[in-house]
Amino acid sequence: MSTGIENVVIIGSGPAGWTAAIYAARANLNPVVYVGVPQTNPAPVLPGGQLMLTTEVENYPGFPHGVTGPEMMAKFREQAERFGTRVVDANIDHCEFGKRPFTMTDSDGKKVQAHSVIISTGATANWLGHPNELRLAQNGGGVSACAVCDGALPAYRNQALAVVGGGDTAMEETSYLTKFASKVYVIHRRDSLRASKSMQDRVLGNPKVEMVWDSAVEDVVGQDTLQSVVVKNLKTGAARTLEVRGLFIAIGHSPATKFLQGSGVELDEKGYVVLRTRGSQTNLEGVFAAGDLADQTYRQAITAAGMGCQAAIDCERWLAANGVH
Repeated sequence: MSTGIENVVIIGSGPAGWTAAIYAARANLNPVVYVGVPQTNPAPVLPGGQLMLTTEVENYPGFPHGVTGPEMMAKFREQAERFGTRVVDANIDHCEFGKRPFTMTDSDGKKVQAHSVIISTGATANWLGHPNELRLAQNGGGVSACAVCDGALPAYRNQALAVVGGGDTAMEETSYLTKFASKVYVIHRRDSLRASKSMQDRVLGNPKVEMVWDSAVEDVVGQDTLQSVVVKNLKTGAARTLEVRGLFIAIGHSPATKFLQGSGVELDEKGYVVLRTRGSQTNLEGVFAAGDLADQTYRQAITAAGMGCQAAIDCERWLAANGVH
C-alpha cells in the first residue's frame, strides 16, 4: 500500500539531476524530478541549467558532431522518462529536513514528502547585466560564461576575444583562449589582478594578451553576433571600443541554494553545498547533492553528470541500509 511518501525527490534538471533520475529509475526507486520554472531576473535561468544557454556542445562524449545544450537536456529528460521518472514543472521553494520523512513545499504551494532527496539545482554564471550581453548569450551570438565549454568553437578561432575578470578563473579562461584566438583582451576593474602569482605570470607573459586595466564594459554591440565591446576607464572616464568576436564573462558563479536556507544543509561561505566525502552525502543523513551547486572547480556537464550518478547510487544504498527500499 502506498504511503504517499516518495522514495527520492530530485530537485533540479541539469545534467546532474537527469543522470541521477536515470540511475534511480533503473534501480526501481520511482523518482520524481522537480525541474524548476523559467526565471529571467536578474539573469536568465531555465529548467535544464546552464546548458540551456549553450548553443553548441562539442566536448561531451557520444556526440562526435556536437549537440546543442537544449537538445542534450531534452535527450537526458527523454531517457529519464523512458525508465519511469516522473516530472513536476515547479520549483522547490522550502525544505524541512529536520525530521524524516522530509517535507518540501513547491512553488505552487504543494507539499511533498520523501525518504531521501538529491539536490542538483546547479549554479548560475554572474553576468554584467547588459541587455545585449544576455541576448547574445542566449542565441549563441558570441557571449559566453565558459571558455572551456565554448572557446574552441570555430567562430572564435583566429579571432580577437575579450575576457572580463581578474581572478584565477579569468586567468584560466584567458590562458585557454590564447590557444585559439589571435588576441585576447582582459578587462579588469582594478590596476592589479586578484589571481594567484603563477596564474598571473602565465597570462601576463603571453604575447597574445593585452590587459585593459581600470576598466568596465559599458556596452555590448552586435545584432545577431558580437561585433565589439565598449569599455570605460574608471579613472579617466575615457571610452574605448574593442573589436572582438567573443566576450567571455569570468566574474564568478552563484550556487542556486537560497531555497536551502534554514533547511539544515551545510553551505560554505559562498553558498555552495558542503559534501562530507568524495561521494554525494551532505551533513544530513538521506540528503545528497550533485553538480555545480557542490562543485566550484570543474563546472562541466560531464562532471555534473558523474556526480548525479554518484548521488543516485549513494541514495539507493542509503535507502536499502535504512530498510526503505
